Amino acid sequence: MIEKIHTTRCGKIHYWVTERISNVKPTLLFLPGLTADHRLFEKQIEYFEAKVNVFVWDAPAHAGSWPFSFDFTLKDKAIWLDEIIEKEKIEKPVIVGQSMGGYVGQMYAELFGEKLKGFISIDSAPLQRKYVTAMEIWLLKRMEPVYRKYPWKSLLKSGTNGVATTEYGRKLMLDMMLEYNENQERYSKIAGHGFRVLAEAMENDLPYEIKCPALLICGKKDHAGSCIRYNKAWHKNTGIQIEWIDDAGHNSNTDKPECINSLIDGFIKKI
Repeated sequence: MIEKIHTTRCGKIHYWVTERISNVKPTLLFLPGLTADHRLFEKQIEYFEAKVNVFVWDAPAHAGSWPFSFDFTLKDKAIWLDEIIEKEKIEKPVIVGQSMGGYVGQMYAELFGEKLKGFISIDSAPLQRKYVTAMEIWLLKRMEPVYRKYPWKSLLKSGTNGVATTEYGRKLMLDMMLEYNENQERYSKIAGHGFRVLAEAMENDLPYEIKCPALLICGKKDHAGSCIRYNKAWHKNTGIQIEWIDDAGHNSNTDKPECINSLIDGFIKKI
């Protein structure tokens, strides 16, 4: 893989991609969750990079994709992702989105669904308005002050122990959070802005229908928000296959990488 840069009106996005894309092979687009960066998928990249084409980014304003203006929406992120896909001449990719990355993937499916070969959600949730309450949307829009006032050491503890169950998963999340160790204001802005644009995308009440083959993955110990409740309803309402991961938290791909890799491998072989 090689690191590249995509320039947008708000700043530069850093991403890593297979040096020579072969459209004979599948392409996996790994999209990390809110406040995480490309390192979130290191176990997946390690497993897949010799087998298929792979892509992963530091999402706008995250880690290496900084400085970056916060004047963008979830739709903008999907459009920028498509610009990169076009630039790299990637055909029929499979999006693998963890948490916020899964929401970006659903927005991409709404805008460019005909380009997708598949969609895998890892500890994410449906983007449709019907799944969330008015109170949940109200809260999503007002998270930035909470992060600003939260003691940083306590935030580090809850931010790592709350998303992973394993030593590796927690250490990795800690390392990614320490990217903002000297700048809690930036971390708070990233989190607050991310939740706000998510709420706004839900309020837009678009179909956000996944028309390509799809797979839902969720850790049985995922206690981030109401992720388990959302995924149960998502599966029930759509019939999309769901896999529940034993002893895994919100970052189930870091808690049970071998299991997740096997599920992704089976999915791309099937489609």
